[in-house]
Amino acid sequence: MKVRTRSSAIIGSICLVASLALTTASADEPAVPRQAAAEVALTKVATAQNPIAGAAGPGDTVWIAERAGTVRVLGDQGLGEPVLDISGETTTDGERGLLGIAFDKEFAHFYISFTNLEGTSTVDEFAVKDGRLQPDTRRTVLTQTQPYPNHNGGDIRFGPDGYLYIAFGDGGSGGDPHGNGQKLDTLLGKILRIDPSGGEPYAIPSDNPFVNDPNAKGEIWAYGLRNPWRFSFDSGTGDLLIADVGQSAWEEIDWAPADSKGGENYGWSSMEGNHPFRGGTEPANHVPPIHEYDRNGLGCSVTGGYVYRGEAIPDLKGQYLFSDYCDGTVRALQIENGKVTGESDLGVNGGETISFVQDGDGELYVLAIGGSISRIDPA
Repeated sequence: MKVRTRSSAIIGSICLVASLALTTASADEPAVPRQAAAEVALTKVATAQNPIAGAAGPGDTVWIAERAGTVRVLGDQGLGEPVLDISGETTTDGERGLLGIAFDKEFAHFYISFTNLEGTSTVDEFAVKDGRLQPDTRRTVLTQTQPYPNHNGGDIRFGPDGYLYIAFGDGGSGGDPHGNGQKLDTLLGKILRIDPSGGEPYAIPSDNPFVNDPNAKGEIWAYGLRNPWRFSFDSGTGDLLIADVGQSAWEEIDWAPADSKGGENYGWSSMEGNHPFRGGTEPANHVPPIHEYDRNGLGCSVTGGYVYRGEAIPDLKGQYLFSDYCDGTVRALQIENGKVTGESDLGVNGGETISFVQDGDGELYVLAIGGSISRIDPA
């Protein structure tokens, strides 16, 4: 799924336990000021088999994807029986599996992002009627061959504009051996933006940044990404936040304003965070991260979350929550006009945090690959 090339029983690259390095800034920047932390608690609400992604569903439900290929609905009594099972169509070797799920705004269609038995990244669509998937409507929207079994990316979600955004890593191995991050003739190492209902199998929005460039893929929205494992849109402002997993030294969080026209170059593999990678030269159009942390502590793989827009924890409103797979500590950034003005440690640990989920009311859940699904509540 998301990490680098060290071994892990679940993901393929991970150490353990808590990172101490999240306050580290680059040598050219002042340290981000600490801010008073909102008082929160984690309330375990269910246990799943390797929960990996989630989405707000119809009727105020929360749908949870399990890595091996099942999707289940979270209710008051925990998780129900699978509403979808593609376990015969995917594998869990390397960083593969069912990696992302999303609904469109009207809950009329449900999308899954997974790697098939050949390792090809695949996005499929199902019609939804009365809150139920219609299996006979399934169709494949987009596929992308993966040269290696890691850095698949796989996150998907609809933006405020109604288009489907898709995250793909650079194709894997280590150090981006094919240079995909900076190439515009491949979908690897990118955030894509497509209209799945506008054509067969999809349409490319006419205002995508490279749509008229004969040397670039029109689907590309942003590039220069290593493995954008989790990204999200701020439901209050529409801003885009991308947590991009680093190679060996720096984890980064990237940002784009809601009025962005796309085309941002986040630097990989010339840059890792704010730092030249293996003697690389910073691209002239490099958009630096708004936050980075090094791996002098025990963090190893950033897990992006959401800007909190719920009502249960007023002191947390407007802050971006994230964690680290090896660390598990849930942290928050205060962001103003694309600048981080404060950060805090919320004092709770989600374990091997693989993903966050936002429900229809803006409340947040933390998924640990070991099985726990926890809601972030006021302490």
